[in-house]
Order: sequence, then structure tokens, then C-alpha cells
Amino acid sequence: MMSLSAATDADDDFPATACFSVQARAEPGVMPRVLEHFAKRGFVPTLWRSSTSGADQSKLTIDIQMRGLGRETSDYIAACLRQVVFVEVVLTSQRHAPDHAEP
Repeated sequence: MMSLSAATDADDDFPATACFSVQARAEPGVMPRVLEHFAKRGFVPTLWRSSTSGADQSKLTIDIQMRGLGRETSDYIAACLRQVVFVEVVLTSQRHAPDHAEP
């Protein structure tokens, strides 16, 4: 189990950006429920992009990026997102900033 502070702290000095791709049924309550898992921790996602697809626009894809989240925190948030009603799949990855150190 992770500590509460690990689940609520974003570190601006942490070079990684956590990336989440959420696939869900296109229902009105899905987006606020997904955003709630960031907002209640005091986070504002770096990027939020959503779109619907399918012949009847019944599929919703939400791509979220959050700078400064460690792996433990992003894994915890992903686990929470997987429990949101109508969410079908949550994929995660981490993007690391390029190292600009001089040789």
C-alpha cells in the first residue's frame, strides 16, 4: 500500500511525465469522474485531450499527461481510474525529459 503523501504529491523537479490513455463508453459522467482523481490531489493535468469515435460516437478516449508524477503515484491513479464506471481500459507510460547535461 502506498503512503498518502505519495498519492498526493507531484514533484516539479521529477523529470518524468506520466501519460494515461483512458478508453471508456461515451457517457456524460466519465470525464468529470476521471478528472476528479487528479483534482482531489490538487493536480492540474499538463495535457487533457478527449475525443469520441465509433459509428455512433459511443467510444470515448481521454489522453492525460501529468508532469512530475513518480511511477508509484501514477500507478495508483491508474488503478483508481480503472474503477471508474464505464471505463474499459487504462494504459499508462512515462515520458522522460531529455538529458541536456554537457559531456
